[in-house]
Amino acid sequence: MSGQLQGGSPSNHSLAFRVMRLCRPSFQAEEAVLRLLDPLDLLAAEDILVDPSLPPDDLLRISDPSTPDAVANSDFTFRDRFQIRNPVDAMALSGLLIVPQSFGNIYLGETFSSYISVNNSSKFEARDVIIKAEIQTERQRILLLDTSKSPVESIRSGGRYDFIVEHDVKELGPHTLVCTALYNDGDSERKYLPQFFKFIVNNPLSVRTKVRTVKDNTYLEACIENHTKSNLYMDQVEFEPSQQWTATRLETSEYSAEANSETRGLLKPPVLIRAGGGIYNYLYVIKSTIEEFGQSKVDGSSILGKFQITWRMNLGEPGRLQTQQIYGTPITQKDIELQMLDIPPIIILERPFQVHLSITNQTDRTLGPFEVFTSPGISNDEKFVMVNGIQKLVLPPLEASNSNIFDLNLIATGLGVQKISGITIFDVREKKLYDPLPDVEVIFLFFFFFVHSFLNRRYILLIVCTFFHGNADLC
Repeated sequence: MSGQLQGGSPSNHSLAFRVMRLCRPSFQAEEAVLRLLDPLDLLAAEDILVDPSLPPDDLLRISDPSTPDAVANSDFTFRDRFQIRNPVDAMALSGLLIVPQSFGNIYLGETFSSYISVNNSSKFEARDVIIKAEIQTERQRILLLDTSKSPVESIRSGGRYDFIVEHDVKELGPHTLVCTALYNDGDSERKYLPQFFKFIVNNPLSVRTKVRTVKDNTYLEACIENHTKSNLYMDQVEFEPSQQWTATRLETSEYSAEANSETRGLLKPPVLIRAGGGIYNYLYVIKSTIEEFGQSKVDGSSILGKFQITWRMNLGEPGRLQTQQIYGTPITQKDIELQMLDIPPIIILERPFQVHLSITNQTDRTLGPFEVFTSPGISNDEKFVMVNGIQKLVLPPLEASNSNIFDLNLIATGLGVQKISGITIFDVREKKLYDPLPDVEVIFLFFFFFVHSFLNRRYILLIVCTFFHGNADLC
């Protein structure tokens, strides 16, 4: 981290801040071939390997005195020296760790840790030192350390005062670590030392979402992309739905089998998203929890929820992010809901039948009375299912959040696949016409008896239509 000193030069101050970022070391990687080079290459040319005057056994013992006799007696050529004899050599890791030599990258969701040292490089003692450290962003200032209530009594010449500060990074963009010291120098003069250390916070990943609605279900697809130079191991990607929704993750059969295993809860393998643009997709099905009749409207019902994401990097550095609220298609809840509950399993052509309907008042006030009838529709096609008897059915007023179940007499006048359509509700008091019930397709066949006498045996052929949720079978 580079420091920018403001408010005074080092020659005018006895104290100075030194800042080092605390982060985990990295593995020392090196080329596997370089590890196989022999120090003898620096002293002798390559043609020494083919020199007949020097036995190969002596060459091996010169380059490595610890070479066993079994290896020394083997065939020794320049090519053999580059063969990997130890499996560790293929990893190109020396087993050493490297302390970070630069400030490195800071990502959103990480914990910024810094080791700060206040050094007294003068010949005099600094007394009554008040130290402050804070993080400044474009939106806020976060105080990390303040010794105003208990100042440091003194920092002797050549001495130092060390401390560690931590901050959970929750904002993107430029950040400034401000370190200040108020102290008395050797001449008992009160001095003020500010130092500023600037760094940039980057975004480790991006979450792109798509929301699709299919009938009563809402599907949420989330694509997570890795923007760092390190692999991300996703410990948790949980979607937290809002109060009126429930969410279920859709998984492949292989993943579901692992999720149901006994060891899944104890040894949960993280999801790997590779460095430099790796992606992983998640799919959720979201359903509404508003199932009871008469539940009032929910404000902000288009808010689906948000994601909670936690991950670790190569050496276990943790990170955590929470997305903003994800919005779906706004729910348009009708004042009056009309549903078809039941249709007779056997419907005979040109004979009346009854359908069971339900009307629900989804408002907080009383509505009605109502009239129920079949509208002619927009098209000029002839209708083969119509009301039998009184063309308008009158229903009493309906109180708030209540339902009423009633029957409607219908009759079919045509064969084949026909539609029960145009059933409409009209509010007599408010003079309001509500949307008609969605069309329901049924199949009608002619009902007749066929009697044939053959060898004193009588056969009866009976053809009817049965209806089971849109499927017609012959009996």
